[in-house]
Amino acid sequence: MTIRASLSPRSLAAPESGIVELVNYARGREGLIPLWVGEGDLPTPDFISQAAQDSLKAGETFYTWQRGIPPLREALARYYQRHFGKTLSPDNFYVTGSGMQAIKLAIEAVTSPGDDVVFLSPAWPNFAASAELSGVRAIALPLSFEDGKWQLDIGKLEDAITPKTRALFVNTPSNPTGWTASHGDLRAILDLARRHGLWIIADEIYALYYYSGVRAPSFLDIMEDDDRILFVNSFSKNWSMTGWRAGWIVAPPEIGQVLENLIQYSTSGVAQFIQAGAVVALDRGDGFVAENVAKAVRSRDMLCDALIATNRVQTLKPDGAIYAFLKIDGVTDARRAALDIVDKTGVGLAPGTAFGEGGSLFMRACFLRDSRQIATAAERLAGYIASL
Repeated sequence: MTIRASLSPRSLAAPESGIVELVNYARGREGLIPLWVGEGDLPTPDFISQAAQDSLKAGETFYTWQRGIPPLREALARYYQRHFGKTLSPDNFYVTGSGMQAIKLAIEAVTSPGDDVVFLSPAWPNFAASAELSGVRAIALPLSFEDGKWQLDIGKLEDAITPKTRALFVNTPSNPTGWTASHGDLRAILDLARRHGLWIIADEIYALYYYSGVRAPSFLDIMEDDDRILFVNSFSKNWSMTGWRAGWIVAPPEIGQVLENLIQYSTSGVAQFIQAGAVVALDRGDGFVAENVAKAVRSRDMLCDALIATNRVQTLKPDGAIYAFLKIDGVTDARRAALDIVDKTGVGLAPGTAFGEGGSLFMRACFLRDSRQIATAAERLAGYIASL
């Protein structure tokens, strides 16, 4: 038996990321415009980094609160009051080592091996893979794609629910499609969850990247105190902190000890100096977020207008999030096309094959970048499309 074969079937079943495959293939090439991963082109602002440095200099390098330092949980409560008009206690917040860990812990908290979770697809692949690694079957419910727009069929969502279903995973605004649930959609989903006794894992990481208002509709706008909803989120997108690996969960205080235990036995908490930076991001970072959103609007319009003008691309400007999800006429193998595009144009796109059912013919481009880079990328892509 080989060393690899002696590993657990569960670990061997973990899929390679179709996004990371492309990144590893072309990382570091001269002239590359990397639109493949979900991050902007700006480093973390100095006022946030300085707070982390000050914490390090103050010797805050010891074990700390498993649930998150009190100042950070208080800052999260203030953030939700400002942006969601929701009064929450610091006891509603649990700091995690990234949004990915928040998702993983949410899955562990509400499911058991052999259960099902239903998620809306195309979707960021890490949710389904994480669920499967926990012994949970991830059931994709594809959104419909008509006239360049993504839509949810609530009847089909209900049809996907079985006696084994324990949770619904809802990411809105959506990565990768940009689909954004209306309040009507959210009410219909919440009604399903109530009637079937299901948890909702709500990923609202892109709530402020919404282009038809101040922020996207949220389950927080319509839920009651006894609804079974866990909100998972991250500091990555709003404040250019992708490499910091810090996130949070919003949850009922009565399950706080359970979440603390799960944190304890996975990472034992987030470094205090990282949390010190996160406090400042929340309290002083609204202006930076607003600049990022304005930048996203400009770049979204520039990229989508240029590609739609080719008359060979099916898409609409997304309602939310930071991605254009593009269907290029003549492309039948998105993975092969993504490799070809990066070789011939130097533009890195994520293949839709990485995002599950409904995404195989699409390409994802993250447009949260300087408009000059986006203009160059759009010109290169338009030239490539014309050559097909």
